[in-house]
Amino acid sequence: MAPSDTNKRRVTILGSTGSIGTNTLDVIQQLGGQDTFDVVAVTGNANVALLAEQAKAAGASLAVTADERRYDDLKQALAGSGIAAAAGRAALLEAAAMPSDWVMAAIVGTAGLAPTLAAARRGADIALANKECLVSAGSLFVEAVAAGGGRLIPVDSEHSAIFQALEDDQRHAVERIVLTASGGPFRTWTREQMAGVTAAIARAHPNWSMGLKISIGSASMFNKALEMIEAKHLFDVRPDQIEVVVHPQSVIHSMVGYTDGSVLAQLGCPDMRTAIGYALTYPARPRLNVDRLDFAKLARLDFEAPDEERFPALRLARTALERGGAQGAIMNAAEETAFNAFVDGRIGFLNMADIAELVMDAMAGWPAATTMEDVFATDAEARRQAGEVIAKMEMAA
Repeated sequence: MAPSDTNKRRVTILGSTGSIGTNTLDVIQQLGGQDTFDVVAVTGNANVALLAEQAKAAGASLAVTADERRYDDLKQALAGSGIAAAAGRAALLEAAAMPSDWVMAAIVGTAGLAPTLAAARRGADIALANKECLVSAGSLFVEAVAAGGGRLIPVDSEHSAIFQALEDDQRHAVERIVLTASGGPFRTWTREQMAGVTAAIARAHPNWSMGLKISIGSASMFNKALEMIEAKHLFDVRPDQIEVVVHPQSVIHSMVGYTDGSVLAQLGCPDMRTAIGYALTYPARPRLNVDRLDFAKLARLDFEAPDEERFPALRLARTALERGGAQGAIMNAAEETAFNAFVDGRIGFLNMADIAELVMDAMAGWPAATTMEDVFATDAEARRQAGEVIAKMEMAA
């Protein structure tokens, strides 16, 4: 979609109050703020105080909370600012459908699927930080972006790295893509040690500053499992071309291997603003106030193979890729349901993978979605079955 006549790039931030959203606003401010960008809408969930503060600082036209119960609080916080307030799922869709050139898709979980799809269908460039759009909707989402005429630019540090290392005229020569993983806070822990982990412990990532869902997903390596499935759809590669390697320093963000034996890697300090800035200004590279790598101080880079016995999420991702059908959506829905139960203290850390595997096996013959209604129906059924498994685990405890 072409920029507006004002020459300011119109942007929408879906999920502005999370870690990706706040970093996006920081990047926008670094690159000129309201002199360079027209922030059309910002959306959040329960933290309406921060949402209102962001909307006013960015000069947004609209602020939306997904929580309808927070509407009055948001409206009051925006009183006198001239910024419109709205709430609920329908309002999220309206925000996504408003004319803008670029949309940061950073709503966590399946809740981000419908708004992101609405933005894609109208032709906006999609800066994709939401994993579920590709894991659950896969080719349907990619086709929607293509039909709308916008560009799909990944924001996950790993997929951004691959996007940057891919040579457009050499796609035929791609032999493999290598996703790097920090290993999370439990990289060296035994399963016995992980059995007693709480959400408060699991959320402490050694390198990155992230939200609760992503931090715990990193600890369990379910984030990496979802990224494996995303990579298949983003880069049109076969499952056997997708590799994962543990790299504790999080300096090499991912790599692309070519048929001549060359490997191209993207490196940088672990800071999400680099990938966000690249997506915002692509194909140009912005000047950002982020740390620079000091190779002399870095001294070493370590790599190791992931242990799929201790971190079965990676094995489940390979199962989903091999089975095809709706397995990606099923794995995601079951894991998200199990994650919520873990955070609530209802199940243990290791139970999350057990629940996902049980539901995936039970729904192994579930067909691939051909419509978005199919995607939501699959998601709902997987969540229902995961809920039943969780209830049985609680009764047995």
